Amino acid sequence: MSENAPAARPAHSPVNALRGFLIGMAELVPGVSGGTVALVTGVYERALIAAGALGGAFKTLVVGPDRLAGFRRRIGEVDWWLVVPMLIGMAAAVLFAAGTVEHLVSAHPENARGLFFGLVSASLIVPFQLLPKRTNLAVDVVSFVVPAAIAFFLVGFAGGSAIDDPNLIFVFFAAAVAVCALVVPGVSGSFFLLAIGLYSPTLQAVDDRDLGYIGVFAAGAILGLLTVVRVIRVLLERHRRMTLLVMAGLMLGSLRALWPWQGGDGSDEGHGVLVAPTDPLGPILFAIGGAIVVVVLIIVERAAMRRRG
Repeated sequence: MSENAPAARPAHSPVNALRGFLIGMAELVPGVSGGTVALVTGVYERALIAAGALGGAFKTLVVGPDRLAGFRRRIGEVDWWLVVPMLIGMAAAVLFAAGTVEHLVSAHPENARGLFFGLVSASLIVPFQLLPKRTNLAVDVVSFVVPAAIAFFLVGFAGGSAIDDPNLIFVFFAAAVAVCALVVPGVSGSFFLLAIGLYSPTLQAVDDRDLGYIGVFAAGAILGLLTVVRVIRVLLERHRRMTLLVMAGLMLGSLRALWPWQGGDGSDEGHGVLVAPTDPLGPILFAIGGAIVVVVLIIVERAAMRRRG
């Protein structure tokens, strides 16, 4: 889809709402990328173009030139018949399913982590598929291994355990980073929240209709869409290979948070301490199932891209 693609029309609204619903459902599950679903459903580049136009409009309003006139001109470039129905669909998915997903994570932590481990492990395929031609092997290795080691080390502090009563400033900036997952297929915003301990609190806040928490999270997500996402788009345009390798490395290292068997909850170890498998059949089966889901999505995505030429 190019920037010259025709804008969505009112008649497309139900389909675009369904696309948004599917993307929203994907973003609830760590390891399943909303960006991948956006690619599969054919709206990835159009959504990025719309987000870029919206960000440009607010930038013009703040720094000019011709603040009001420029803002009105850039706002007019946004494909609203695509954006609004998609946002409505995503919101409906989150409100509909957040409580159910959070309950599954809380009631069956080992099986849930096993499922997410399989989802994220298989998702590592995606950034490697998107890599352009290799240029420097040493730089490639450093770009992948160093972020993986850093992520593995940092996750040891969070351990993927939920934070009780998280600081709203932390929530704000975490949301700004998590929303960037919409830019890169294969990278999951929910997985980032899980790794830093905000996954369950965020789903619980949505299920409880905690408007204060939801408002702060939404404000952070908007900031991310208007600023951080723009930075990532520039990095992907100018340093695509290194950026994708760094993201893949972060995903690999952060898998520490999803090892199904972790200390805590009355054991001698603390949260995030990796322990030997106990009763491994369930988590292993869930991990295999999660990996199969992602592989099927990747196959469908590639078939869809071939059809679009």
